[in-house]
Amino acid sequence: MNQITSNNLLRFLERAAARIAEQREELILLDSPIGDADHGANLDRGFSAVLAKLLAAQDQLPEQDLGTLLKTAGTTLVSTVGGSSGPLYGTFFIRAGNVLAGKMVASPSELAQALAAGVEGIMARGRAMPGEKTMIDTLAPFVAILQAGLSEDMAFSLALGRAIIAAEQGMRSTIPMQATKGRASYLGERSIGHQDPGATSSYYLVLALQEALVERVEA
Repeated sequence: MNQITSNNLLRFLERAAARIAEQREELILLDSPIGDADHGANLDRGFSAVLAKLLAAQDQLPEQDLGTLLKTAGTTLVSTVGGSSGPLYGTFFIRAGNVLAGKMVASPSELAQALAAGVEGIMARGRAMPGEKTMIDTLAPFVAILQAGLSEDMAFSLALGRAIIAAEQGMRSTIPMQATKGRASYLGERSIGHQDPGATSSYYLVLALQEALVERVEA
């Protein structure tokens, strides 16, 4: 059975930081009409801090379990990212880390279970549901399709690929939605027609996960 290791998760965090840095300006532009225009800058700062923290502890990384790596990322995001995205993404990583606590390796199904716990954490903390123009509209279908594929014994790469498609569709679905959560909700109908920046950054994170896992887990 395929296994995810700490090296896979480290590569994911590296790719996530790179993706967010690459798309920083796009995320700022998406946030400008319906938010504070700081989503890209905040996340870039947060993931840069995650990498710095991991780099500072690189000698201990091979001995850290998967849960510790994810929880370290989560607590760092909470402490360095402003606005609501820091606590929400931080909760995602911390809840996922709790599921993988003590594990040095994990199966794709165990990883999917951890991701599902992360999404549930965001929904609880943000009191958000699918269809409300948030990051949940990207992450919920991603996890649902991933878990469904793995439960049918689908190859991990195929299940992940289908989940990415569902995530992109979820992200695009936020464009015609009226926001009911966060600062964008203050705009009412004026929030319609704009792609949600949180849903977009979530899409870049799951893309980073695919880049980090498929070639290495399937090898």
